[in-house]
Amino acid sequence: MVRSIVLLAGLATAIAVAEAREIPVGDFFKDPEFTSVSLSPKGDYIAVSVPQGDRTVLAAFRIEDMELVGKWDYGSNLHIDRVRWVNDERFFMYVTEKTGRFDQRQGRADVYASNVDGSQRADIPNGGTYQIVDILPEDPSNILVSRSIESAFLSKMRVRDGSVRTVATAPIDYGTFLVDHDGNVRYAFGQEESNDTVTLRRDGETWTQVHSAPMGGPKRQPLAMASDNKHAWVEVSKNGEPAQLMLVDPETGSEKVVSGNPNVEASNLLFSSDERELLAVAYEDGTPRYDFTNTEHDESKVYAGLINAFPDHAVSFRGISDNGRYILVTAYSDIDPGSYYLYDRETGSAKFLLAAMGWIKPSEMSPMEPFTFTARDGTKVHGYLTIPRFSNGKNLPLILHPHGGPHGPRDSWRFNPEVQFLANRGYAVLQVNFRGSGGYGNAFEAKGYRNWGTTMVDDMTDAVNWAVARGVADKDRLCTYGASYGGYAALQTVVREPTKYQCAIGYVGVYSLPLMFKDGDIPEQDSGRNYLQRVMPETLAEQQAQSPAFNVDRINIPVMLVQGAKDRRVPMSQYEALRDALANAGKPAEITIVADKEGHGFYDYDNQVDLYTKMEGFLDKHMGMAQDAR
Repeated sequence: MVRSIVLLAGLATAIAVAEAREIPVGDFFKDPEFTSVSLSPKGDYIAVSVPQGDRTVLAAFRIEDMELVGKWDYGSNLHIDRVRWVNDERFFMYVTEKTGRFDQRQGRADVYASNVDGSQRADIPNGGTYQIVDILPEDPSNILVSRSIESAFLSKMRVRDGSVRTVATAPIDYGTFLVDHDGNVRYAFGQEESNDTVTLRRDGETWTQVHSAPMGGPKRQPLAMASDNKHAWVEVSKNGEPAQLMLVDPETGSEKVVSGNPNVEASNLLFSSDERELLAVAYEDGTPRYDFTNTEHDESKVYAGLINAFPDHAVSFRGISDNGRYILVTAYSDIDPGSYYLYDRETGSAKFLLAAMGWIKPSEMSPMEPFTFTARDGTKVHGYLTIPRFSNGKNLPLILHPHGGPHGPRDSWRFNPEVQFLANRGYAVLQVNFRGSGGYGNAFEAKGYRNWGTTMVDDMTDAVNWAVARGVADKDRLCTYGASYGGYAALQTVVREPTKYQCAIGYVGVYSLPLMFKDGDIPEQDSGRNYLQRVMPETLAEQQAQSPAFNVDRINIPVMLVQGAKDRRVPMSQYEALRDALANAGKPAEITIVADKEGHGFYDYDNQVDLYTKMEGFLDKHMGMAQDAR
């Protein structure tokens, strides 16, 4: 059990001041001190990705004394965004070119290998096209990787130079493999070009199909082999409901439900240090939590103790040493961007390592409250409401803030700089995991297909009505703001409800659904075109009916549009379509911002400060009395 946890005083959430302080815009949008931290297999080192202006560098530290032992920098606009340890002394670095804040990275990563002291550096040929399947702890010179080229290939890769030797193939267009604890191939799973999902089981020298379903259909995906190398942990959803975790015997077909949640699917599995025992399943149903499936294992007791040691926080476990001694822990919350600790089971103490945004004071941030409501057609929908900390919580100006995606992503309980910035300025912020969002089961996601501008938007409207009915939101001070799909939803909400809102802000948003089939990076590949055919309205008339650029006659409120000129996901043509349609209708956008060097969301600090400063002025002008609400 945990005997002592040190340095937790800074995580307290008690209110320390009597009234709100207007926090500088830039404090919310400065780069965090780090973007990822990883622990070496023996627990001797950590590797930390550190943003530095136009690049992200990597630093490696020896745990014992936190001495810097290596540093890597690949130059301007190149970012080492993650690391994968392949043995005790060597790791792979994934280096990508940034395009935009929401698109994150452009193209496949370049992969480089290095020893932790910087020696024996190597370029891994075509490294970004491979997925690591198993690091083969008993064979530190090699790892197992998968790659898809019309079929899925499993290869043994030499970690010194990246040379590969194929050991298995599977008839899946885009797939990967599951191996047992001895490195033997047991399953292959992935997608066809049509976006249908497929799962195959290895039977001797042949493959047997055990599952196939269209996008948004039932699920049967193997996640890991049990310790006996016979049973498999499989995520199963028979009708598109949130998948349950089952223990499956491939030979007899017997299945046992091990864990499940009626609202959401598992977000992660927690295994023992030897990777043989499943300890817990993580869920994000409102706030994050763990369902411990093995309460008797010694490591389960340690994990449970660590969770209890960080009250009012979510705890995520980012690595455990092979011998089970060291555990890398991050504690975060809706009002705390998070800190990393290294817990030593031998001493029973946690060493503070890094804070993501140490200048943020949790006592000045506003809590996110999960909520659930029933939409007009009876569908249960979840979301989050953030109320300014020092307000009375009543009759507030409210901003509907839809997430991007839309299929796959969802809003979660964690620190969100945009939400906290808006709440600090006195606005309540409403985030809705509308139908079509990920994490709530394939059937819930599929309800959004072809309905981007209809029932998905209606869910958002129903959530706003819920907030008004509760007395939280002032029905005469409503605005909507989002980015990417959220930018589309912000404007389509106004089309759908032309008299409900006082203003709308679209940030790198899609405004013409027909253009999605022509411009941008999605239609450049067969899988992207097939995706659009599956989720977009079927006819041109329906696409136009669900496009803000074709319905500006219903947009009669002030509009602010923001675009990156180098955006490939949502190109300039989308911005121009709505800008020109509004101008031709005699009601041009009140504010337009086009950043020449930005992509899908702004990265540059000065550009972000300029954007959110102008956004603040726009909202204050049209929502009114925001200052009084604080």
